[in-house]
Amino acid sequence: MAQESAFAAFSWAWTILLLLIDDNLWPVETILSVLQVAISVTVIFLVLMHSGKDSGLSGAFGVGSGQGPLGGGSMVERNLNRWTIFFAVLFVVNACVLLTRPWA
Repeated sequence: MAQESAFAAFSWAWTILLLLIDDNLWPVETILSVLQVAISVTVIFLVLMHSGKDSGLSGAFGVGSGQGPLGGGSMVERNLNRWTIFFAVLFVVNACVLLTRPWA
């Protein structure tokens, strides 16, 4: 685990360094690119915090999928789901903005 976090910190620092050195980038693109890295790290962290619902073949076919029609459980799990969805949507929107480059 320590090696993974060290690698993540190194890749984070390397990405920021490359973005700051590149003179061809607009300031908006630099800010959005750094933001994209931060959002992606956040999404990875939030997805890894989720607990597995079911295991084995019954989980693969949706048998015993938790409480209620949409799964559910505790308030903490619902809030974790909401934050994960929010940051995933933010990731996609930011990626689309970076791809279309409306400032260029």
